Amino acid sequence: MKKAIFIILLILAGSVLYIPFTGKVSLFDWDEVNFAEAAREMLITKNYTTVQIDYEPFWEKPPLFIWLQTASMHFFGINEFAARFPNALCGIFTLVILFLIGSYLYNETFGFLWAMAYLVSVLPFLYFKSGIIDPWFNLFIFLGLWFLFLWWNRKGAEKGLWKLVCSAFFTGLAILTKGPVALLVTGLVAFIYLLYTRFRMPFLKWQHLLSYVVVISITGGLWFILLLIQRKPEVIVDFFLYQYRLFSTHDAGHRGFLLYHFVVLLVGVFPASVYALRAFARNKLDKLPQKEFKRWMMILFWVVLILFTLVKTKIVHYSSLCYFPLTYLCAWTLYYYLHGHIRIRWYFHLLIAMIAVIYLSAAYALPHLDEVKKYIVQSGLIKDDFAIGCLQASGNWNKKDYIPFYLLAGGLLIYAFFARIHHRPLALLTLALTSLSFTCSAIILYTPKIENYVQHAAIEFYRTKQGKDCYVQTAGFKSYAHLFYTSKPPVTNPLSRNIDWLLKGEIDKPVFIVMKNYHKKEYLQQYHELYLLYEKNGFVFCSRRPQEGTKASK
Repeated sequence: MKKAIFIILLILAGSVLYIPFTGKVSLFDWDEVNFAEAAREMLITKNYTTVQIDYEPFWEKPPLFIWLQTASMHFFGINEFAARFPNALCGIFTLVILFLIGSYLYNETFGFLWAMAYLVSVLPFLYFKSGIIDPWFNLFIFLGLWFLFLWWNRKGAEKGLWKLVCSAFFTGLAILTKGPVALLVTGLVAFIYLLYTRFRMPFLKWQHLLSYVVVISITGGLWFILLLIQRKPEVIVDFFLYQYRLFSTHDAGHRGFLLYHFVVLLVGVFPASVYALRAFARNKLDKLPQKEFKRWMMILFWVVLILFTLVKTKIVHYSSLCYFPLTYLCAWTLYYYLHGHIRIRWYFHLLIAMIAVIYLSAAYALPHLDEVKKYIVQSGLIKDDFAIGCLQASGNWNKKDYIPFYLLAGGLLIYAFFARIHHRPLALLTLALTSLSFTCSAIILYTPKIENYVQHAAIEFYRTKQGKDCYVQTAGFKSYAHLFYTSKPPVTNPLSRNIDWLLKGEIDKPVFIVMKNYHKKEYLQQYHELYLLYEKNGFVFCSRRPQEGTKASK
């Protein structure tokens, strides 16, 4: 009965916190729009076996998450809410799953602490309000590792075949979501654990191994099988070449310093990341299954962190699988802290204060951005012309935008008071509610204004071209937003994908070109038929009209 009440509370909390306001802001370019556009095209063409972008095969991602978005769009329409709704569901499932696993290993209190640690941390919360692929990908990998752990640590003569099959199934789903990196992470975790135990592992029957291989091959390889049936092996080749390029180059225009992901996790998974640090110390508090699971979580954390530190492409969500072990370690610390078995030293509270200052500074500075941006530009600190152009937008900041600042500042003062008088439960509850209220209010208030600066001018333009008989294309930068927000219909003229043809060919429809301001001079000088419509917030909008009587080149 107690467990059922906790589950109901978590479902209600997830529903109330993850679902509302999900469609309030335009999808962000690239990742959010990328997946949503693939789902839109899948729905329009009714081709559910091939991922497409601009109605051409798209090899960068397998289709599982896009299938989920397609199903969502079928029910809710083609819009931002439908694109993000699958991740809201993933958030609810994740909270319940963490509670159930924590309850299995320890008790309901531990399970609830784990779910709460995930719920109130900044980046994990934000990810379930997004339309990116990683929440489902991470959940499937985690479930695959969980069932592998259960199989590895089964008792006595228990066969445990179903656990191994479940592990293969969920790992296969992870592969079908984002690719073979799921198998790489799972394999590295299992191999390092095997090294740690000096190659002691349960007896593995050949039937068990065969079952694992068959299930993971069918589940994870479903997309590849469908492509082979359709005689599209080149898509498979391109997919694996892309995966290699992602690991070996600064692909997608993202690079960062060596400790990039360390900083992202420490600051982004606040406040869970701070308490998780306490759990890295040696202890003798756990019993055998708990002790072994903690070791699995430690290994998972370091595998993901080191692997994506070595990868040259640096993107925030690459280390998002670490949210599971980090929040587990946070729950571990809080569980034993509340039971009086461990102490949290003063320097942990100091670290909480230091990270909070970063958020407080941002929350106080952002509402002043329109007031100070003129001085920022004049100072010469910003060298990028497009960034300067983006700052020309108005955020329409007002007094209510200080709410996140006041919530965080006030909550931290109350937390400090309870921590000072050693009232542990109230101190932790205050910090959790403070973090949650700050994150919720910041997402609701800040995200639309940030979108105003970075892309709203372009999205606004694309929306005006919906249903118009014209071509819309970007020049000099990669984007998917023009496809989604113009509701581009299936391509009837293959030449329309060729930017050179659009700029100087014999076009049969009006062409609208969107570029960033640092390409304006180059393109207008080189292509004399381009007509400048207007500039807005770093974007340049041009048009080209077909000559009367001309037809498209064949």
